[in-house]
Amino acid sequence: MGRHPVGCRPTRVRGLLNRCHASRIRDSLAAVIQRVLRGVTVVAVLGLWLAGCGADPTTAATTGVPHHAVALPSASGSPGASGSPGREDCPLPQSGFDCDFQRRLAAAQAYASTRPGTVGIVVRDRQTGAVWRNDHAGDMTWTASTIKLAMVVDLLRRHREHAITLSTHDRDQMAAMLHNSSDDAATSLWTKYGGADHMAFNRSFPRYGMTSLEPQRGYSKVFPYWGFQKCTADDLDRLINYVLVEVPGADRGFVLDHMRQVAANQQWGVWGAGPAAHPGNKDGWSDEDGGWVMNSVGFVGPGERYTLAIMNNLAGRGGYDEGRQTDTEIARLIFAGRF
Repeated sequence: MGRHPVGCRPTRVRGLLNRCHASRIRDSLAAVIQRVLRGVTVVAVLGLWLAGCGADPTTAATTGVPHHAVALPSASGSPGASGSPGREDCPLPQSGFDCDFQRRLAAAQAYASTRPGTVGIVVRDRQTGAVWRNDHAGDMTWTASTIKLAMVVDLLRRHREHAITLSTHDRDQMAAMLHNSSDDAATSLWTKYGGADHMAFNRSFPRYGMTSLEPQRGYSKVFPYWGFQKCTADDLDRLINYVLVEVPGADRGFVLDHMRQVAANQQWGVWGAGPAAHPGNKDGWSDEDGGWVMNSVGFVGPGERYTLAIMNNLAGRGGYDEGRQTDTEIARLIFAGRF
């Protein structure tokens, strides 16, 4: 049997606490009350001390955290307590891209804003339909050699429709335009298939999405001429998506194969997405009236899921090297490590 405290002998009384138990309860309650009173005193003293330091004693004593503390979003993009990711985690919620991709786009835009000149960017997810374009995507910029892609598309279409008959030499020149951006090949085909008024290509370019394209007068004996035209990054976005969606299989394969196997002089821009992304691109670079332009348009990812169009108008504030670095880094920021 358990031992009872000295001086407290149990006395059984029906329906009532015995006096020994009552005494023990009173002692316990007294001890509890003393501990509570000591705690209140400590809190009161702590509150006075915090008040003297400029803190809110009520908040400090009752919550234990600063009044303005907020929960930070997780780096993985997982929902917070509200069930939706934080704004810091998803910086472009209206874009339609997932949070990781939004962060990539925001990083690319932030980088572009630090680079010489202006940079127009359009990114499209062909699987979800999401599209993001920055504030310079509609700027008119010299096309440089990106227009050669549109020329190839037009020649293939006219051949399919029996309007022209492409020779083996013609196709070799088309391949050269895509592979190493041959100017001589472009001039030869423009002269041969441009028509008496030289407008045959330009009349067709809008059907491939290049609705803002404008040939520029005063720069060549022939007008219009492939080498002196302006368009927007939006135009190039529509062009590459026309290639991927509207051009029939064999002709599309011809274009994509050459875009994936470009020579070293075009392994920049969209190419910066990295080998895991299986990119293909057509680049354009030239020292034009107003300064260098460095452009790149192409596709990225399995099944050419993504397209990217970049038009960098350095506006006299940089040259080839700066523009090449800008375009390549933008592609890297958006796609590297994504696949």
